[in-house]
Amino acid sequence: MPIRVDHDARREQIVNAAIRVLGDGGFANFSLRAVSDRLGGSVTLVTHYFPSREALLQKLLQQTVDDARPAQEELAAIKDPHDRLEAVVRFFLPLDDDAVAVERARVAMAGHRNNDPTIPRDLDLIDTSMRELIKTSLQDVIDRDRITVTLDLIRLWSSGVVLSAIEHPDVWTPARQIEALHHFMNLVDLPATRARRADRAQEGTAGAITEGVA
Repeated sequence: MPIRVDHDARREQIVNAAIRVLGDGGFANFSLRAVSDRLGGSVTLVTHYFPSREALLQKLLQQTVDDARPAQEELAAIKDPHDRLEAVVRFFLPLDDDAVAVERARVAMAGHRNNDPTIPRDLDLIDTSMRELIKTSLQDVIDRDRITVTLDLIRLWSSGVVLSAIEHPDVWTPARQIEALHHFMNLVDLPATRARRADRAQEGTAGAITEGVA
């Protein structure tokens, strides 16, 4: 009786192994052989689905975009504009091992964007997708003439946290990333943030008056 193979699951296994190989060994050590070794099989296990390293790289990058789409729909459904924007920025942070592996692989590819014409194209596609998600979240909370500069600020900040978490994972733990995110969101000059500050100030004043009367 022939063995049934879930080809979609096998492709996903190969791509996940490729992410780890690329992130751990860098672009120079990335090969179909290295991926098959990580999977514990022969190289034909990989070439059956991806005939070349370039084909595997393209799938790896495309999967990054595809995996983000369901999350984007969930984020867009958050009603509170401040909560939605904070959730979007949090989505970009490497808060678990899988996210760190993806970001390490992306950084490795970015360092060799001139070696393969597909790499800059697909990296730009990922960046465009991320920027569009931020822009959509900003449109409800900020004046149109400030969207671009605020978007740039958020991308620069999130990219800095990503690099810090890759370079110093023991320092930039998930808890520290989240703490930094809350502080950053309080510093960004958004109407929704200012409204929350005013509400908290009023609550504090009301509490003080109540205690004084008591």
